[in-house]
Amino acid sequence: MTETVEGAGPLRRLADVYASLLRGLLGFSVLILLFPVTLQIVSRFTALIPHYIWTEEMARFGLVWMVMIGAMLAVREGTHFVVDVFPLLTPRGNAKVELVAGVFVIAFSLIFLIFGWEFTEFAFYRISEMAELPLWMIHIAWPLAGFSFLVFSAQRMLDAALLLRRQPENHA
Repeated sequence: MTETVEGAGPLRRLADVYASLLRGLLGFSVLILLFPVTLQIVSRFTALIPHYIWTEEMARFGLVWMVMIGAMLAVREGTHFVVDVFPLLTPRGNAKVELVAGVFVIAFSLIFLIFGWEFTEFAFYRISEMAELPLWMIHIAWPLAGFSFLVFSAQRMLDAALLLRRQPENHA
């Protein structure tokens, strides 16, 4: 749903601020990912620096965070979990599809949130082998994604509900 409905209030402002933060973190995660990948490439093809083992693990961790933050923003923008089965619907029709799809996204979000938290708890007292980072710092991406999916999906569903409430049915 591409239309923004006025009146969404505090949830919209929270989602806007949170999305801005995530955009910044996404850019930062790309920059962080460039460092170990560049070290890997330079060490592989030149003798300028030694081949560091930890760079592989750091690149993997950076990729995980980059993908998860990208997925969070894709839910916000309505480009994730979307199949365009009904491309020629009215705004009301799109709002109805958004509400139905939102129920499934929320169910998926709860799975990420609940089982992601269990996944993170499993890693609380463990460290990665090469970089010796606490593994919970990587695993926390899953419940955070679930929380983000919930916030953004709720905001989209609220927009859809407000649109349905305000826009009269057109029986033409």
